[in-house]
Amino acid sequence: MEKYIINGGVPLSGEVVISGAKNAAVAIIPATILAEGPCIIENIPNIKDVSIIIKILSEMGASIKVLTKNSLMIDTAMIKNPIVPYQMARHMRASYYFLGALLGRFNKASVSMPGGCDFGVRPIDQHLKGFKYLGATHTIDKGMIDVRSNKLIGSQFYFDIVTVGATINVMLAAVKAEGTTVIENAAKEPHIVDLANFLNSMGADIMGAGTDVIKIRGVKRLHGTTYSIIPDQIEAGTYMVAAAATRGDILIKNVIPKHLESIILKMRKIGVSIEEFDDSIRVFVSGELLKTSVKTLPHPGFPTDMQPQITTLLCLAKGTSIVTEGVWENRFRYVDELRRMGADIFVDGKVAIIEGIGKLESAPIRAMDLRAGAAMIIAGLSSSGCTEIEDISHVERGYENIEEKLRGLGADIKKQVYVDEKFLSAL
Repeated sequence: MEKYIINGGVPLSGEVVISGAKNAAVAIIPATILAEGPCIIENIPNIKDVSIIIKILSEMGASIKVLTKNSLMIDTAMIKNPIVPYQMARHMRASYYFLGALLGRFNKASVSMPGGCDFGVRPIDQHLKGFKYLGATHTIDKGMIDVRSNKLIGSQFYFDIVTVGATINVMLAAVKAEGTTVIENAAKEPHIVDLANFLNSMGADIMGAGTDVIKIRGVKRLHGTTYSIIPDQIEAGTYMVAAAATRGDILIKNVIPKHLESIILKMRKIGVSIEEFDDSIRVFVSGELLKTSVKTLPHPGFPTDMQPQITTLLCLAKGTSIVTEGVWENRFRYVDELRRMGADIFVDGKVAIIEGIGKLESAPIRAMDLRAGAAMIIAGLSSSGCTEIEDISHVERGYENIEEKLRGLGADIKKQVYVDEKFLSAL
């Protein structure tokens, strides 16, 4: 097993380049199943979740050719069986995008119930509702979801809640359906727009992505394409917070500032200085950090995937801050780890009250999930002394070369292999 060893207290400085968006990549790569020809995907983040998606495609019969470190040619012509291997798919949430892609191509699909980070119940009822309106039925047996239809036909329907996953899945299923599909109360995240742009580059007819009404006119075939994935707004936001927490000064390159508006707004309220350029931003701190209130909401609100990071920053601010989780029901499990470092945080359901203490102290801590793991790294970077973070595999699911990028900014961070005592006692 591996852990991060961080000697904190060093202000970050220099430049960092943001990788392709994880949340876009894990939707776009399965979408290649719909193409009748090879697709070249560029700016793919080199992370574990993407590796799993690629391996699933390969196991299903797709031809994968590595062009560069972050570019692949994917040809799914040889996929004949619309079943995703159970043991591979159950470890990541985004595996459910194979449902929509396979259903769109074969009119049937079988995928295991999704896994991923554990921060509350995340049902797929809205996904299945969308498939039903397109004419598909489903069964769930022994952990496998099976959806099928004689013919997919466009329909108009309204999601009961704003859901990124279901919006993406129905888009994938609907692009080759007969007639027009209208999705109301659709999610508006940047990676949904990116997926729509990718599908349109293959010949799809999708309008309204980025608004709450998406209209999809079904087409008979989609061709191969070359496409570059957007930069990762959450990775960019994480480095923004890391710069502020260490009172550093960094230039974050390869970003779309428009995608970062809600993060920029909140950080400026906290007292962080941010300069915006065409495809980069400079983040630095010259004064004290201030209290604020944050509520996570679907895009264009403050992203839930930035909640643990901003909560960690507010531990260093002056005064009492309130963070409300407006998306998931159990995303404050990491708070106990911050308390080990001296944080004064009270959690009541979906609300955390943070009394700023100015400085965190090093301690042995764990990465509870992907974004909480990023928050633990930020905590370690900002604290005095040596912080050890276990369960870092969560972090590597979504951040490309994070320790290398942080070392490039002056951080004292390294990865260390260790043996878990619980593992030894079980032998």
